[in-house]
Parts: sequence; C-alpha cells; structure tokens
Amino acid sequence: MDLGNVLHLGIKEIRGLLRDPIMMFLIIFSFTFQIYTSAQSSMETLNHAPIAIVDEDQSPVSLRIVEAFQPPFFTEPRIIGWNEMDLRMDRGLDTFSLAIPPDFQRDLLAGKHPEIQLNVDATQMTQAFSGSGYVQSIVSGEVSEFLNRYRSDPVPPAALQLRARFNPELDMGWFQAIMGISNSVTLLALVLAGAALIREREHGTIEHLLVMPVTPLEIMVSKLWATSLVVLLGTLFALEVMCGQILAVPVQGSLLLFMAGTALHLLATASLGIVLATFAKSMPQFGIMMILVLMPLQILSGAETPRESMPQFVQDIMLAAPNTHYVILSQSILFRGAGLDVVWPQMIWLTALAAVFFLVSLRSFRGFLR
Repeated sequence: MDLGNVLHLGIKEIRGLLRDPIMMFLIIFSFTFQIYTSAQSSMETLNHAPIAIVDEDQSPVSLRIVEAFQPPFFTEPRIIGWNEMDLRMDRGLDTFSLAIPPDFQRDLLAGKHPEIQLNVDATQMTQAFSGSGYVQSIVSGEVSEFLNRYRSDPVPPAALQLRARFNPELDMGWFQAIMGISNSVTLLALVLAGAALIREREHGTIEHLLVMPVTPLEIMVSKLWATSLVVLLGTLFALEVMCGQILAVPVQGSLLLFMAGTALHLLATASLGIVLATFAKSMPQFGIMMILVLMPLQILSGAETPRESMPQFVQDIMLAAPNTHYVILSQSILFRGAGLDVVWPQMIWLTALAAVFFLVSLRSFRGFLR
C-alpha cells in the first residue's frame, strides 16, 4: 500500500465533503444543535407541568393547597370550574386537574376522611408518573401541617445520607449530552463512509479510480481515514465547546483515551457503512438500509436505556455491535473518569470488531469494484 496514494485520495475525499452542503449541514447539526437539544429537552423530570384546580371549598386549607403548586415543577395553577375540567383535559391543556370538594376543611376538622379527585393526562407518561407522586406529596403535606397547626419535618428513626456520584445534581441533561455525542459519532461514521462510495458511483468517478495506479485497499483506507478525521474533529469540538462550555457538563477522565476508543469505533462503524454502500444502488437505497441498521444499534446499545433492563439474548447479540462497547467506554471515561485499567475489555472488543469489519468491508469493496 502506497501511503502517498492514501494521503492524496483522502484529501480528495475531504475536499469533496467540503463541497457537499448537505453533508456539511448534517455534520454541523449533529455536533451542535442535536447535542444541545438532547441535553435541554429531556423530560425525565417534572418541569412546568400544567395544572388546573377546581376549588369548591374556598377555605384556608384549600388555599394552602392551591398556593403550594409553584414553578419549576408546575405552572401557576389555573382555577377553573367543574364544567371546564373535562373539556380542558380533552384538549390537552392540563396534565393534572385537581378537584377539591365542598366542605373539605369542615370534614377534616370533624375527623372524617374526605377525598380529593386528581385527573391525570397519562399520554404524558413520564410527567404523569412522577407528577402524580408530587401532587400526592404536596396535598398530604399541606393537610398534615394544617391539622397539626405547625410546619415541621418528622425525624425518621434512621437517617439516609444520599451521595450521588458522577452526577451530583442528578441532571438528566448531562447524560443526554454525552450520549448525544455517541449517537452522532455512530450516525456520521455510517453516513459519511457510505455516502463517499455512493457519491463516486453517482458522479462516475469510480471508473477514474479504477484506471489509476491505486489498489482497492488504498481507496478504502483513504475513505476511512478522511471520514474518521472529520468525525474526530467534530467529536472534539462537541466535548470541549458544546459540553464543556455551553452546557457546562463536567467531562472527566482522559480525553486522549476517549479519542483512541472513538477512533477504533469509527474504523469499525465506517467499515460497516462501506459494506452497506456496496449493496445499495443509489443514495435513497443506502438511506433506507442505514435506518434499518442504525436504529437497532442506537436503541439497543445502552445509550437510551440500560442494557441490564434488556433480555439476556439481546444483550448477547449486541456484543457484536461496536457502539455497544463504545457506549460503555464513553460512560466509563467521561462520567466516572475511568482509565485504561478499567476500559481495556472495551478497547479489545473494539479492536477485534474493527479488524473483522474492516476485512469484511475490504472483501465487499473488491467485489463492488469488479
């Protein structure tokens, strides 16, 4: 293999990529806006949930309950009538509707057990699940304080000291930002490597390469290193600028070790992209094939949900996917500050998978050129 040919062919790939506005937009979008929205639009926690209250009691205790619902968990409560409650929920205006019956305070003081009705729009599943617990806790707390005539916290018999490591603020956005980078790396590795080959076919330049004194190995390696370099630079920008400065996500661990793991993941995933491109006849076909491969890779890799919650056979099958090990490596290094002594199994897996996928893609690429 002539390294000079590999260098010049790779530079040609980068120049072609820079002249492609669609691909450039995809790269910039993936490492900026996509990561920002992933971190900021997480709905795992209750945030400004709309609530409406039907207060038929108009008593001091009902007023305490109304005033207890405050941002940022809830919006300012909207006082409505019975005739509005169902209509507003049908229109999706309220996630929670709380109905306080008449004589609620009088029944409390008489030792009875009055009931408060809570209607929940369960189409907002995460908000509904966590919000129902919040509403129950707020109402119970306000009623207990009213009946006891003072505000105090009961002293539990045993104190639980919570120490949240690696994410002390329990901010879901930190996790989403890092996993957004992982998903962007996987997506761009597949798209850029496959699109580079499809572009050669559609522009008719693949025939020019065949008559040049270059080998299939040199052509494929040039596409791999050019694609990997672009994605590595985008990854570095996303970590340092988007996560480190704009989103203020504290990145731990060795950046060099993470970039080395990223390079291995890129080699394996870009090789897979070339294999898909050799079977596709056009860019639309390649896009459809990529979706069928990309969605299971991202959903079942552990970037969206923990692998431990998946069936065991799914966990075993996904060991053959490079981004499964890349997600584990990313979380270990960037969240927990792990070193090579911890992530060496993932590095070995990525190296082995990169070698296998590279050999498979080289064989497929040679068949494509024939």
